[in-house]
Amino acid sequence: MRLVFTPAEGDRCRVVVHRRDGVTLEMRSYDRKFRVPHDLAHAVTERELRLGAGVFGCIAAGALFTSMRVLTGSPRHDAAARSARIIKANARSITTAEALSGVLHEAANGTLSRPLFTKVREVWGIVEERTFPYDEATVTATAETLRTLADVWSGLTVGEELAFMWPPALTAPIPTTRR
Repeated sequence: MRLVFTPAEGDRCRVVVHRRDGVTLEMRSYDRKFRVPHDLAHAVTERELRLGAGVFGCIAAGALFTSMRVLTGSPRHDAAARSARIIKANARSITTAEALSGVLHEAANGTLSRPLFTKVREVWGIVEERTFPYDEATVTATAETLRTLADVWSGLTVGEELAFMWPPALTAPIPTTRR
């Protein structure tokens, strides 16, 4: 999946998602006031920490969130039902991705009040019962990737693009329908 982040007029960021099934989607985002868009922080966090059932892994599997619309392509006949199943089945993982990307977003924006690794572990413990699976080097590398892309983003003007690749291996599982 290919994600294209583009600064738009006002405080908007346009995200165009080119899914492997031929459907192209647009995500609406209103956070250009930050150094890096929240959706880019999500994408980096989820990819680098291998959170395949987060927001972007769910989109890759066929989920369509309310902030999205189809630009081109033909969604499946059962796209709405499939999307609902994917989101429902991965709700906890989406929450975890939201929590972790929020911390890394703060770090990229320079507004983190505590050490990054401490804060990421703390937030994990709030939303997850599982043992924290990352070491400090992985969390630090994720933050560095986001800072690098934040530098690229800050140099873009309206209409320019920052492309980001989402690996096919990080696609959320698709629950089957009950018969």
